[in-house]
Amino acid sequence: MFVDSHCHFHLLEDNADTDRALAAALDEGVEHFLNVAIDVESRDALIALAERHTEISTSIGVHPSGTGEDPDEETLAALADHPLIVAVGETGLDYAYNEDRPEWQRERFRRHVRAARLIGKPVIVHTRAAPQDTLAILREEGAREVGGIIHCFTEDWPTARAMLDEGFHISLSGIVTFRNADALRGTAAHIPGDRLLIETDCPYLAPVPHRGRENQPAYVRHVAECLAEVRGESVEEVAAVTSENFYRLFPQTRPAHASA
Repeated sequence: MFVDSHCHFHLLEDNADTDRALAAALDEGVEHFLNVAIDVESRDALIALAERHTEISTSIGVHPSGTGEDPDEETLAALADHPLIVAVGETGLDYAYNEDRPEWQRERFRRHVRAARLIGKPVIVHTRAAPQDTLAILREEGAREVGGIIHCFTEDWPTARAMLDEGFHISLSGIVTFRNADALRGTAAHIPGDRLLIETDCPYLAPVPHRGRENQPAYVRHVAECLAEVRGESVEEVAAVTSENFYRLFPQTRPAHASA
């Protein structure tokens, strides 16, 4: 059984697609989904979705490129104080379209880490073209205290090693299946089994053989299949290890049949 450690059901093209996407993923053996927030305005809708479907948990946070409400750490911590909200984020730094490296992104990231520490919940980190600043803020803000996930990891092995040293898990998306991702596959081969996660980031980044289409949580199997090949493991081994890693990080999401 698989776990999709990072997806966005609420961003699928049609709201009616949520039930179909969930059913298709369950049929493919995906048993749990972390439906990740990109703003705080959608909090109630994300909680309602998780209340309707026990297979779904959620988070609260403002994407580094988000333009909506931007709460302080105390407010963010209060918003995250709900049993179905298991993490703070996604948060982090995205310099791909912000070459001036805006200070407001760094300050927003710091507030999220502080909020996570206030309530003792892991952080979901988005980092793009900003590995050194991401690492610096994780260290300076004591993120090791709560840990979390570096989602959609695309950096090199030294960066992965540094993030692992800060107590974070590394989650790989459909990018690892792309034809030009040889370097990332090489990094994936070195990630310790007990710190590895898989994700879709749906509706974005559909893996091969679905590249160019809207991504679906069911497609997380393709990420696992690719990792099994590059790591010399079976798909079943990758599924078991990555699922157990997720449940260890978020014990409140563990289904009864998956008791440790």
